[in-house]
Amino acid sequence: MIEIRGLTAHAEFQDAVRLQQQIWGFEEIELLPVRLFVVALKVGGQVFGAFDGQRMIGFCLAIPGLKPGGLKAGGKSYLHSHMLGVLPEYRDAKVGKRLKLAQRDEALSRGIDLIEWTFDPLEVKNAFFNMERLGAIVRRYVFNQYGTTTSHLHGGLPTDRCIAEWWIGSPRAEAIIAGRPFERNPIEIRIAIPAEIAAIRSDDPKRAREIQQQASQEFQRAFEQGLAVIGFERSKKAGTYLLGKWESS
Repeated sequence: MIEIRGLTAHAEFQDAVRLQQQIWGFEEIELLPVRLFVVALKVGGQVFGAFDGQRMIGFCLAIPGLKPGGLKAGGKSYLHSHMLGVLPEYRDAKVGKRLKLAQRDEALSRGIDLIEWTFDPLEVKNAFFNMERLGAIVRRYVFNQYGTTTSHLHGGLPTDRCIAEWWIGSPRAEAIIAGRPFERNPIEIRIAIPAEIAAIRSDDPKRAREIQQQASQEFQRAFEQGLAVIGFERSKKAGTYLLGKWESS
């Protein structure tokens, strides 16, 4: 039995720091420190861990955010889910989804309706999970968000990121999480990423960079037209982002 629970103790935060090294291979300078976990919990963020017995095998960290302009100017408060990681041997055990659902339940209990996070558009498995298992959408693309990192998973590429918007109380999210049919708007644009992108990133960084640049241009053009990523398809050849008008109701 894998248990999901809130983290509160410094020893648990230290375990989360160690998991960062195991999962991403970050050098020490790039690790989120214990004090950030402490602060996040004290200022309205979230810290959850996944445990197999006494062993922590995954965690997630969210911090509170405020959209530009402040509340008086129409800005919006939300949660930014900054980091979620699960040890490789547990990645097919739905631990990531259970951590996200714990975030959702806690946020809804406080009247929060939006959780955002960044993800690498070249990680097609994550994209499928975000869109087709959680019901998130994407309307923004950020170039080299974190700079070049020491993680082997990033392959030395610029850290371009999509911004996932998870409107956690929306009909879209509720239907998709429950596995019910959800009628989305017509698909207007498709952006495909080769299914073998992980191998390309490792073996042919130049080609991986070309794929990244091409995708970034396609995302930017689509977002300028007011479209959003509203779905994702996977095949043996590619992972394909499906873009259309977002059902905002």
